[in-house]
Amino acid sequence: MTAAQRGQRTQRVVILADSETATGYRLAGAEVMEATPETAQAALEQLITGGNYGLVGVDSGLIADPIASTARVMRGRDLPILLPLPSLRDAFSADTEDAKAYMGKLVRETVGFDIKL
Repeated sequence: MTAAQRGQRTQRVVILADSETATGYRLAGAEVMEATPETAQAALEQLITGGNYGLVGVDSGLIADPIASTARVMRGRDLPILLPLPSLRDAFSADTEDAKAYMGKLVRETVGFDIKL
């Protein structure tokens, strides 16, 4: 029996990202909403108040701390869960000397150990 048959509403997942990063998420099969740093806050609040999503991934290049920036809008809501995602722009910015080391650090922090290919 599906969630719809049980009368439950199915929650969707969406990623809030810039246009370049959004392409990669789309290729991976994810639903994406594009934004710029100037429009990201309003787009995130729209995703929250729309009530259609159970999980919203937010590119940290757009909003560094989406949980703090939406505390007022999220008050009294259990969903969506906001998931800050590391920005790929950080890996390839002029400030990052070694993109491979940066990505390795993200994997270690997320998975808990190194993965070598």
